[in-house]
Amino acid sequence: MNCSNCGHFNEGGKFCVKCGHKLQEEAAASQTAAASEYQSQSQPQTAYVPQQPNQRVRQAKKVSKSFLSYFTEGIKNPTATAHAAGESQFVNALITVILYALSIPIMLYVGWKLILIQFVRSMFKLPIISEELAPSDMEDFNTGTDLIKATDINSIIHFNFTDFVFKQGIFIFIGLAVIIGATYVAAKFGKVDVSFKEFFSRFGTFMIIPTALLLIGLVLAFLHVEYFSYFMNFGLLSIFLVVPFTIASFKQNGTNGLDRIYSTLIVYVVITIVLTFIANGLGEEAKTIITRMGNSSELNDLF
Repeated sequence: MNCSNCGHFNEGGKFCVKCGHKLQEEAAASQTAAASEYQSQSQPQTAYVPQQPNQRVRQAKKVSKSFLSYFTEGIKNPTATAHAAGESQFVNALITVILYALSIPIMLYVGWKLILIQFVRSMFKLPIISEELAPSDMEDFNTGTDLIKATDINSIIHFNFTDFVFKQGIFIFIGLAVIIGATYVAAKFGKVDVSFKEFFSRFGTFMIIPTALLLIGLVLAFLHVEYFSYFMNFGLLSIFLVVPFTIASFKQNGTNGLDRIYSTLIVYVVITIVLTFIANGLGEEAKTIITRMGNSSELNDLF
């Protein structure tokens, strides 16, 4: 054993024969260092692997970023964005159609009280009714409308959000699918050579502005601004403009196909039928609400 103090080799013993340095401490330190080195070499070293974000979360962020860019560009330059929309924009167009379908029932759920008040107020303004009303009756009506606005009637009549919004949203989405399908068939009769995905993408892109109108109305409904109904009506009626814009945006192959004016008129008939069914569905929901209001003892106590 070599002495760590002077380097002299010693065959044994506890002390160095040359300098007298204690050798047992050196031996213990050497054994500890050797054991430590052996353990470090025998144990596998695990490399630090940074945690990767969830694949679905990354995909959702990617889709939402793409849709926001697409939607913003569609508002700035609707015609150019629609003409540039190909099959790659199918998902974004589908999201736009879904937003359009869901915005209407959510808006009605949030602002149906205001719509009811507007309807009754317009009835009170009719000459036949207004001439028979005393000023005190109008004051009572205004007091009653303020009370209705301040009351959470949804909880009183048990107006279920999921049952109304998703049921009506699916119903409206099916109606939109019928309108888009009818417009595609009309375009095919007009000798327009295009795939359904590309046609759907362009139709959905032209629907960006109507959807934006509905979203603005939805925000106003949440803020209890009565003018939200105007945006809802504009958004609904804008579908009549989307059809001719979409059909006219494609190049017609030949002159033997159905004229675009007739194609548009045919689709207008389909739209009218679809909107009639949607209005009837919403009317049935309105009847249910009014019936619940009439049968609610809690609501009657307010008056």
